[in-house]
Amino acid sequence: MHLTFAQSILSSPRIEVWPLNQKHLEPQPSKKVATFDLDGTVIASLSFKAPKLEWRWWHACVPVKLRQAVTEGYSVVLITNQNGLKSEKQIREWKQKIALIAANIPDVPFRILAAVAKDNYRKPMIGMWQAIEAVLETDVLKIDKSASFFVGDFAGRTYPGTDRKKDHAGTDRKWALNVGIPFLTPEEYFLGEEPHASWELTGFHPSSLRSLPLFTPNSSPLLPPKPLQELVLFVGYPCLGKTTLFRTHFQDQGYLHVNQDTLKTREKCVKTVAEALEAGQKCVVDNTNRDVSTRRFYLDVAKKYHVPVRCMVFTGSFELAWHNNIYRAYYLPKSVAEREPVRELLPISAFTSFRDAHEEPELEEGFTQIKKINWVWTGTEEDRKVWEMWLQFDDKR
Repeated sequence: MHLTFAQSILSSPRIEVWPLNQKHLEPQPSKKVATFDLDGTVIASLSFKAPKLEWRWWHACVPVKLRQAVTEGYSVVLITNQNGLKSEKQIREWKQKIALIAANIPDVPFRILAAVAKDNYRKPMIGMWQAIEAVLETDVLKIDKSASFFVGDFAGRTYPGTDRKKDHAGTDRKWALNVGIPFLTPEEYFLGEEPHASWELTGFHPSSLRSLPLFTPNSSPLLPPKPLQELVLFVGYPCLGKTTLFRTHFQDQGYLHVNQDTLKTREKCVKTVAEALEAGQKCVVDNTNRDVSTRRFYLDVAKKYHVPVRCMVFTGSFELAWHNNIYRAYYLPKSVAEREPVRELLPISAFTSFRDAHEEPELEEGFTQIKKINWVWTGTEEDRKVWEMWLQFDDKR
């Protein structure tokens, strides 16, 4: 009986995959997958002060139920968030503990996947499910999600009218919802208890958004009915569709796109705008333009050349912008990725810095008009299902 610790099946340093590997116990291909969280589900959650290799089953019946799942034709996979595994020593000790667990169920073939960073593999993100598909699926075998399930203790359970504390998080239930497989708590699966009726999931979810028009006020068009030279300043968090709005509405109308991600410095942006206005061009400044002092640089240039300036404020919230940031970095559809450069995940500081320094634009700054641009989804229904997942690295963002 031994464990083989394999290299990542997805060629990424951000996930480690450890399949139980004994030939006659090799997990059999199956369209039914039984997935289990580890800590607090298969094994008990112990105090941080407990010895690193100490563990115990969540309940005495756990080995029996795991064995039963294999007998019923399931491929058993344990998935776990292990962001605390930072050093080689920590990883080595954790592997030793997994080997001890495996030794106590020598007749239960299983795989275990551990997300060791805050990235696409960390629940409730679906990277570990994609890894499962990469391992198990073939040209002739596809996983049946309706016949598969996930068991986890972070279920968002609440206990109104009692002194019992609610679940620490709802991450496991969110993961099952994202993947699209049935979810059970350890009490429901291992002990046969009835489903817990009271639960809530926290953090941002796209279902909370209201349906709004693309822009308001809409008594006047987004672009002038007659061509004229103007400067347009975009204002808003990253990842709210500013560049998309330029591409879909302004680009074909001859507007110059000025963007600090491309030009690298504000000074170059201001210089580019000045040169364009002097040459009679119209421009869009596609930056966050978070405060009065930043916007003043461009307004002063426009004033020098007697060019009117309109402002377009992207109204999306901090939470929506962060959600879109994760979607853009990990789940951007191929059709979009083919025409746009790959986007890395922006750090949270890119959003908190805008939030903390933001000053709402006012006409008194020198704008001839201020329009509010609302977030409106564009894309296929299949892509929308992905965008509407719980995209978080912890239980809130």
